[in-house]
Amino acid sequence: MRRVAAVGGTAVQDHVALAEIELCGELIIAASAAEDRLSLESIDEVLRVERQEREHRAQ
Repeated sequence: MRRVAAVGGTAVQDHVALAEIELCGELIIAASAAEDRLSLESIDEVLRVERQEREHRAQ
């Protein structure tokens, strides 16, 4: 006999995982809409990476 989780208020939400899933979805949409490969700058824009973080990463 299989047990199924009860429907209702027993679900645990992982807000970090949900945010990552949302960003992945946005990245997939941007990539599918692009005619060519996305540049690093385009990826950063989709993922909302701040300019200061990009500059620090480039060093």
